[in-house]
Amino acid sequence: MAQEIATLAGGCFWCTEAVYQNLRGVTSVESGYIGGTLPNPTYEQVCSGSTGHAEAIRVTFDPDMISYADLLDIFFATHDPTTLNRQGNDIGTQYRSAIFPHSPEQEAQARAGIERAQADQSAPIVTTIEADAPWYPAEDYHQKYWDRVGDKNPYCMAVIPPKLAKLRKGFAARIEA
Repeated sequence: MAQEIATLAGGCFWCTEAVYQNLRGVTSVESGYIGGTLPNPTYEQVCSGSTGHAEAIRVTFDPDMISYADLLDIFFATHDPTTLNRQGNDIGTQYRSAIFPHSPEQEAQARAGIERAQADQSAPIVTTIEADAPWYPAEDYHQKYWDRVGDKNPYCMAVIPPKLAKLRKGFAARIEA
């Protein structure tokens, strides 16, 4: 089985992780930090907005089962790529919409994905394509957050179910049974 990695930042990593963890062909989803200047940042440091990191997810997937383009289409359908450094009430560069390609092919697909997604948006997409950078896994208590405690968190209950509804509506064939 071939394995590839996609690194995506679409606001709160709890919310983005919940979308990808049950897709056919996705073998793992890890929440973490990327794109900043401080080595090994903590959640508190990233949340301060001073490190330059984005909350992101690293998706390991089998490209024979789900394509990078599919992952990008899901990304654009389940967050707002038109708000600069913001997703809902989360404001700051740590919540930016960004794609971190791992190859020139992924970069080309990211540009094509933005073009495809723009047709569904009334405002310009502000998602950035940023150079791959050191990846720092988030603390253990952030991993699989929705599955473990998300239904006890009012923020998650307000944000994640609508994202999952969009996923089920537009990508039902991609969800694990």
